[in-house]
Amino acid sequence: MIKFLLFSLSFSHVFSIVASQALPSYLGRNGEWQLLHESVGISAMHMQLLHNNKVIIFDRTDFGPSNLSLPNGICRVDSSDTMLQTDCTAHSILYDIVTNGFRPLMIQTDTWRSSGAVLPNGTLVQTGGYNDGDRNIQSFTPCSDDEYCNWIEFPQSLIQRRWYASNQVLPDGRIIIVGGRQQFNYEFYPSSWNGVIFLDFLMETNDQGLENNLYPFLYLLPDGNLFIFANTRSILLDYNQNMVLKEFPKIPGDDPRNYPSSGSSVLLPLDENDAIIEPEIMVCGGAPRDSFIQAMQGNFIRAISTCGRLKVSVPNPSWTMEDMPMARVMGDMILLLFHNVNNFCRPELGTAGWELGRGPVTRPIIYRPSDDVSNWRFSVMSPSPRPRMHHSSAILLTDGRILVSGSNPHVYYNFTNVEYPTDLSMESFSPPYLSPEYDPIRPRILSADEKMGYGGKLFWLSFQVQAYLTANVLSVTIVAPSFATHSFSMNQRMVLLKIAGVTDIAPSTYNLVVAGPSRAEIAPPGYYMLFVVHAHVPSYGRWVKIG
Repeated sequence: MIKFLLFSLSFSHVFSIVASQALPSYLGRNGEWQLLHESVGISAMHMQLLHNNKVIIFDRTDFGPSNLSLPNGICRVDSSDTMLQTDCTAHSILYDIVTNGFRPLMIQTDTWRSSGAVLPNGTLVQTGGYNDGDRNIQSFTPCSDDEYCNWIEFPQSLIQRRWYASNQVLPDGRIIIVGGRQQFNYEFYPSSWNGVIFLDFLMETNDQGLENNLYPFLYLLPDGNLFIFANTRSILLDYNQNMVLKEFPKIPGDDPRNYPSSGSSVLLPLDENDAIIEPEIMVCGGAPRDSFIQAMQGNFIRAISTCGRLKVSVPNPSWTMEDMPMARVMGDMILLLFHNVNNFCRPELGTAGWELGRGPVTRPIIYRPSDDVSNWRFSVMSPSPRPRMHHSSAILLTDGRILVSGSNPHVYYNFTNVEYPTDLSMESFSPPYLSPEYDPIRPRILSADEKMGYGGKLFWLSFQVQAYLTANVLSVTIVAPSFATHSFSMNQRMVLLKIAGVTDIAPSTYNLVVAGPSRAEIAPPGYYMLFVVHAHVPSYGRWVKIG
């Protein structure tokens, strides 16, 4: 069984994490880039894949007009906007994976540096932002008549201002919203009786004048508690009782990993085949503590090249450190369907922030966590022709590609006379496992149940594969699509399920019986992409609703 993860650092390197077996031979190949659109009209500051294979992308409203008009002469009128009170351009789009088309959407108030999560019913909930959007919630629900689906705004639905906050879906389907600029607390959506809850940890990890604890890394653990990482520190939080149950050791080096130092992080895949599931957190990249001040003065310090892994459930957890081939800041770590971690790179020098990054790297990196530590675990992939700097994002798609878009390190859109022009293009990266030479052993899902229950309830699917090998090289994985922004893919989650049986029903055709997740703490309710992996080669994904 192989486990891959994907880090998306600025768009030049992809890290794939493989966990349980030797590295497949195809990982020696370098992947392929494809330009999808020269411009989609906006920079992809935030991205979320929905269960109808559409991708919501949005930017911000307070930097002037975008390069995409709203349809039918519609204009956004907002007397509180800091740039344009009447704006006839779009700041959000809906991208269709199947047709490669996109259409503009209407966002009313400012979503700059906001957060998001998808409810169990498939509705995207966007929380907070800037200026008149800092306490607002905007939702988008996929609908059958796609032409009429659009954002719906709920003003003043948050108790506190949420700017640079992070979200996590909980086992009961609620969303916890943690932190934000000068917000040392958390709240829930829908709101709960206890309102806003203060958290000392967020104040303690705030570097005065520098912060370095914005967009904290959040993960729901199998025991139902919340892992929170900010700056260099991390805790285990019982959010129901507002109790810090444990503080973990600081990550070695004393270099901050959260915005604006902006490292990236992921929860490694959870395996239901293990007798005891031991969650492991990985944190990579970031910037030395004084990098922000130095960059403001024109001195761009080399970013951090280390990754740390922490097994949080062992009695005496400690960080295991290793070096990446290249330093990077502002990366996005994305769980790939072949259980990889892909790290799309951004700058190698400086920090997050306007004009504060330099030295873009353009090669993805594949990382193999199961290899012996004495071996070199990293492989460098093919470079993209386009540097991705601040305010770009990357997500996993159901067909196994990585969607990458945006780059705007400027206060406004700026396409000329700058070192790194605003880039509104969209492209995809196809990891090596999508190479056509593996099609004979690539499974194709023919049918599957639409819903999956908890408690190991059995789930049926059928698949076809031209050259079937053995059940020993079969695995089934579910992946929760993430809300990607500012180097953190919120709610990203991968779970390997137990296979209960495989039956040959026709030439090259098989039935597969799988046990669903044991509990909601392993896989919170909602829509997941389901993949069958055969001999290290994954199928295209099929959507399934859990819970």
